[in-house]
Amino acid sequence: MANKFFSRRNLDFTLFEVLKVTDLARFPHFSTHDADTLSFALDAATDIAVKIAHPAFAEADRHQPELVDGQVKVHPKVHAFVKTFSETGLIAAPFPPEFGGIQLPKSIMAAADFIVGCANNSFIMFTDLTQGSADLIYTFGNEAQKAKYLPKMLSGEWLGTMCLTETQAGSSLSDITTTAYLQADGTYKIAGQKIFISAGDQDYSDNIIHLVLARIEGAPKGTKGISLFIVPKKIDHADGQMTSNDVASMGIYHKMGQKATPAMHLEFGANNNCTGYLVGEANRGLPQMFLMMNGARLGVGMGGIHIATAAFYAALQYAQERPQGRRLGEKSALGEPTTIIHHPDVRRMLLFQKAIVEGGLGLVLHCYKYLDLEDATEDPAVQQRCNGLLELLTPVAKTFGSEMGILSVNQGLQVLGGYGYTEDFELEQLARDVRIMSLYEGTTGIQSLALLGRQIPQNDGKIVDIWLEEVMPDIQIAQKQAQLKQYATLLESAVSTWKTVTTHLLGLSKTQNPEIFLADATLYMELFGIVNVAWQWLRQGTVAQEAISDGRAVGDDAAFYASKIHTMQFYFHYELPKVNALATRLLDSTVLTIFEEGTEVLV
Repeated sequence: MANKFFSRRNLDFTLFEVLKVTDLARFPHFSTHDADTLSFALDAATDIAVKIAHPAFAEADRHQPELVDGQVKVHPKVHAFVKTFSETGLIAAPFPPEFGGIQLPKSIMAAADFIVGCANNSFIMFTDLTQGSADLIYTFGNEAQKAKYLPKMLSGEWLGTMCLTETQAGSSLSDITTTAYLQADGTYKIAGQKIFISAGDQDYSDNIIHLVLARIEGAPKGTKGISLFIVPKKIDHADGQMTSNDVASMGIYHKMGQKATPAMHLEFGANNNCTGYLVGEANRGLPQMFLMMNGARLGVGMGGIHIATAAFYAALQYAQERPQGRRLGEKSALGEPTTIIHHPDVRRMLLFQKAIVEGGLGLVLHCYKYLDLEDATEDPAVQQRCNGLLELLTPVAKTFGSEMGILSVNQGLQVLGGYGYTEDFELEQLARDVRIMSLYEGTTGIQSLALLGRQIPQNDGKIVDIWLEEVMPDIQIAQKQAQLKQYATLLESAVSTWKTVTTHLLGLSKTQNPEIFLADATLYMELFGIVNVAWQWLRQGTVAQEAISDGRAVGDDAAFYASKIHTMQFYFHYELPKVNALATRLLDSTVLTIFEEGTEVLV
């Protein structure tokens, strides 16, 4: 197992030097925080990652959860992890003090999750899902629901899940059939089944609080008739007794990866005795659940990045230690073998990994800072701006992190060669684990349809101008530095190409049916993702170059900042040119006719 699975120096650089998260303290919402309090959360996460999560990474994969007599038993180290994570206060940390939190910025909480996720990407799901479901109750629940559920969820005594997917519906939530029947006391009887429920059952917590989408009997068809319910696994009575709430574990799906986290098939109300409690207004369940889903999508993008980060450091360590062959300029076959990091193609693969994980981390954390600004400001215009940018960039961050995370991990496996395909090294497990990320919380195709079909066109495309207002100042700053002017110009050109493509596709939307307009939405997503991460690399390169130019880069910092510049250059010369090829395809309308031919073209 790799000795190092993430870089705290790079994480601190991204948070404190590029994103300047300490500036959040100027808002009353975050005024109790400074660099020390923010770093303390990262220190706590690092301690848990090193001592508990990482040592159990392979072991928990080999010994999967089991369903025994209707009860799922997870690996014992899951118990130790959740207990320590919650006792450290990290589940509650983003919440207000009245619920045991410290109002920690979400960008810092995401960074803490990143650290633990690099160590063990399965374990973090138990606490992440609890935090997300608690946030949903905090935002939409009534005071009685908050008082009943939040203290025990945020202390880790009870864990939480989200229950959306059904066999016949998949991602088409308008087709769900789980039904809620109103009772005389104002509660509901819940009846239906849900599938792929991550951490949907376990033997750690006394109770599991399921957030369930269901249709109230007689409600309108489609998404406008869906409501959200709290459905605990057990009913907690006033006398302290807990009884079954008719929530049954039907089976565990046998997954390719992330095996330490059970993916459950749950049945609600098989004995007509499952009670649910309506959250917020009836028929508003889907907009409410989107709060948790959008947070989860950012988390999935981060998941792709933290798995790829662990793979990068495992591959880097292997390349530094593995002797094989001679350097290409070595004429004597009798010389000592060199370590493979000296082979140019291996360095190219490692630089690709580094460029993806550090650039992708910058993009995801940038999105989390928009969340923090939206929470902190009292200016409605700023809130609206941050919300719009999040709507635009969340599917991009999710897709880049997951899709490019897969490619990055695969390059790491390639560095190891045949050893990477064996259980002797963790790359094979990381390759299995990362593959789910492009499927979680809406596949890449669905994210791409959302970006091109909804986020870009809405409000007459005004979000495009808002995004440009974010990017262009960073380009202008970089243009003032002689060492970065070339790269600022390259990004400016790529942005211009993206604008041309966007204008062309929006024009198509007015003349072609949606199947034509959206046929290449995934390619458009790929283009926009490349441009956004180039933006992040220019921001990072600007900060690094300033440190070098100011003479602040000495010792280890000098090597760190030089590496930043080097990796930025790699991204601009190896990844950004792909924008032109994608634009050529997206601007070529003539071949779109193949999508009008019907399915017979595939026979």
